[in-house]
Amino acid sequence: MNTYLLLKTLHIISSVLLVGTGFGSAFYLYFTHRSKNVAAIATVSRLVVIADWCFTTPAVIIQPISGIAMVYLAGWPLDTPWILLSIILYLLAGACWLPVVWLQVKMKKMAETAYAQGEDLTACYWQYARYWERLGYPAFIAMLGVFYLMVNKPSLWG
Repeated sequence: MNTYLLLKTLHIISSVLLVGTGFGSAFYLYFTHRSKNVAAIATVSRLVVIADWCFTTPAVIIQPISGIAMVYLAGWPLDTPWILLSIILYLLAGACWLPVVWLQVKMKKMAETAYAQGEDLTACYWQYARYWERLGYPAFIAMLGVFYLMVNKPSLWG
């Protein structure tokens, strides 16, 4: 297997881990929130944080490294419209993801504390949960855009 195809395989696998783990984690925490079950929320939020560190974070690092390496090997300029827009959308998703990671860690601690003390979740927790959810929508939509651009490589301008 040549270097480009190896990088492409790594890029595809890491993109699946990135988006799949992100969407799966969001799905489970979103619906667990609707239950208002503090024990379930504490458990799921703990698992979401673990999934982010084990799967999402490495994929976030691998994506630009493998992507830029493939661009270089293929001889495409970085200002190729679909590549440039992909990078912009990836950065937008990242700008949403970084505060989400911080929120998830804070929410996990709050949920674990509430559960251990037999209390309800605080208003601050639910405010963080709303921010967490609202940041997820543009991040997910941006990544769908990146997938579209990567697969179709459309001629956009220029």
